[in-house]
Amino acid sequence: MSRGPKSRRAYRASIPVAEIREKVQMAENGPERLYDFTIVSTVPVAFICVKYARRILVSLAEIAAEFSEDIQKLRLITHDTAISRELWLCSKHGTLRFFRIIADGLVELGRDGKVLAG
Repeated sequence: MSRGPKSRRAYRASIPVAEIREKVQMAENGPERLYDFTIVSTVPVAFICVKYARRILVSLAEIAAEFSEDIQKLRLITHDTAISRELWLCSKHGTLRFFRIIADGLVELGRDGKVLAG
């Protein structure tokens, strides 16, 4: 996983999308940081981790395997109907995919934070 310019590009691409959903609050940098920012809205509050993905058009199982460490960190945040733990992936072209971490895996979301059909 890259932590250089590609990660910063992914982070910059994600903020305008997050702001459409509601108020964005940035997390403080630190070695124990579990997420990059939160989206505070009426319900749910979303804890977001943004990552650069070399390959973005892959299966949920491949995403779960490649980003297992990040998913495990997000799982440390309590789960409730009022809380969404999300992994956002960004390709080298700026394409974003969004996933909610649930008890037994991942579900894909649209830009609006709602579960995609199918």
